[in-house]
Amino acid sequence: MKIKVLGALNAEVNGISIVPSAAKPRQILALLALHPGRVVPVPTLMEEVWGTDLPQSSLATLQTYILQLRRMLGIAMGPDVPGSAKGVLATRYGGYLLQIPAEAVDVYRYERLVAEGRQAFESGEDADAAALLREALALWEGQALVDVRVGPVLEIEVMRMEQSRLVAQERRIDAELRLGRHVELLAELSDLIARHPQHEGLHSQAMVALYRSGRQAAALDVYQRLRRRLVGELGVEPSPQLQRLHQAMLAFDPRLDIAAGPRRTSTFDLYAA
Repeated sequence: MKIKVLGALNAEVNGISIVPSAAKPRQILALLALHPGRVVPVPTLMEEVWGTDLPQSSLATLQTYILQLRRMLGIAMGPDVPGSAKGVLATRYGGYLLQIPAEAVDVYRYERLVAEGRQAFESGEDADAAALLREALALWEGQALVDVRVGPVLEIEVMRMEQSRLVAQERRIDAELRLGRHVELLAELSDLIARHPQHEGLHSQAMVALYRSGRQAAALDVYQRLRRRLVGELGVEPSPQLQRLHQAMLAFDPRLDIAAGPRRTSTFDLYAA
C-alpha cells in the first residue's frame, strides 16, 4: 500500500484506489494513514469526524465507516493476496490501526529526507543539504490533504505539516545562498514573501539574495515594506537581527558577501547579536 497526504489524499493497493468518495470515511482513512502502525483511539476518530457534538449513533456509524474501508481494501487486495483486509485495517482494544510501514506514507519519507538534509546543512555539506531538501519538498503537490474535509484533529496535523514545509524551504534556501545561488532564488523568494508577508526569515533571505545580485536598493525596499506592514498591522518594529541586517546593507558590510559558515544556520544569524 502507498498513501499520499502531501497534496490530495491518495491510497492505492495493486494500483487500485481505496479512497472513499464520502467525506467522513476519507477523514478516517487520512487520520489512520498519519499514524501507520499505531492505534488511533475511537474517541480521537469520533472527535475528528463529529467534533464535540457526537450523535447518538456515532459508535455504530464509525464501525460502518471502518467496514466500508475494509471492503474497498479487500477488493483491491484481491483473493490471492496473503492476509486479509481486517489484518491491514486492524481492530485493537480501544481503536483501529493501519498495519503498514511508516515509509508507505509520503509524509514519513518527507520527514526522513528533511532530517537528513538538516544534518547535512549543520555539517556544512550545503550541496547535499540542498539536494536532500529539494527531494523532500518535491513530494508535496499542493496543500496537505487538500481534498479532505478536516476536523479538529486533522487540522492540527495539517498545520504541523505545512509549518514543517515552510521551515524546510527556509533551510534549503539558506543552503543555496551559501552555495552562491542568489540570482536563481530571486523569483522563488519574491513569491514566498508575497505569500508570507510578515515572515522575517524569508524577507531576510530575499534581502540577501537581492543584495548579492547587485540590487541593494531593491533589498532595502524589501525591508521598508516589511517594516511598514509590521508597524501598521501589528504595532511592532522588525526584530533586532533584521534591523542589524538592514544597517549592514547600508554600510556595505563585507560579511554579507561571504556565505555563512557551517556553524551558522543562515546569513540572518550573522546579526543575531
